[in-house]
Amino acid sequence: MAFRTILVPIRGDGRGESVLDHACALGRHFNAHIRAVHCRPRPQDLMPFGVAVPTLVKDQINASAKDIADDEVERLKGLFDEYVAKHGIKVCDTRPPLHDELTISWSVADGRQADVIGVQGRLASVVAVAQPDHDSNLGQNTLEAALFNTGRPVLMCPKTPVTSLDNNVAIAWNGSAESSRAVAACGSIIAEAKKVTVLAAEDAENLELSAEDLIVHLKDHEIDATATVVTSKGSSIGESVLKAAKDSGADLLIMGAYGRSRGRSLVMGGVTQWIIDHTDLPVLLVH
Repeated sequence: MAFRTILVPIRGDGRGESVLDHACALGRHFNAHIRAVHCRPRPQDLMPFGVAVPTLVKDQINASAKDIADDEVERLKGLFDEYVAKHGIKVCDTRPPLHDELTISWSVADGRQADVIGVQGRLASVVAVAQPDHDSNLGQNTLEAALFNTGRPVLMCPKTPVTSLDNNVAIAWNGSAESSRAVAACGSIIAEAKKVTVLAAEDAENLELSAEDLIVHLKDHEIDATATVVTSKGSSIGESVLKAAKDSGADLLIMGAYGRSRGRSLVMGGVTQWIIDHTDLPVLLVH
């Protein structure tokens, strides 16, 4: 299925323009509709959890929170208007019937960003989010909500400038259900790529489905691909995958996102988290 709608959360972290750049680079290829949404925190989201707050203090917090939230909406909407004017993107509420060009819309939703994206992302073709900040952990909750709650591919956008996302695609492959889902969910961009490289571990003979099996599968869909062996001597698997992707000249890495249980929640697997923390390539993640 082609990427027709791309959901982009916008907040005042200084990353909105970069994420929009990546979303537009992907969306232009499909004449997609970008849904930019700012998640405005509700006053109750700012209240201390489990602490009794006097009514007078609560009213003061509510009034102050509303004023701050309204000011932030106005500021970000101004930056959004400047962005679309600068890049000449057509603004409309929904994707036009003819869908013959990239379009974009702006909306505001009340609630925590992770909660809003975890729900609204379910009806998007793909969700584009900023790469979480490794030191402050800002953005990790949104990324995890997008991955584990929406069932949609997630485009994680690093700070590095984007050029193209469809010339050279690398697929991290280990024969698992997660990597298979990633290939299926991202089939439209894989089909349009000028070069497709399958990255397989050096112990590929132990895989239930090898890189060659995937290459045959892609060939059935008229997609030519080549395999590259990923060696991890002296480095982590994640580091080796990222290096192999960059050595192949990839401008986009596609991979399954692995989760493990922690209580009632899912958290990233080790290799997935390493890529999230260290990549300077855009990554399409699928859980």
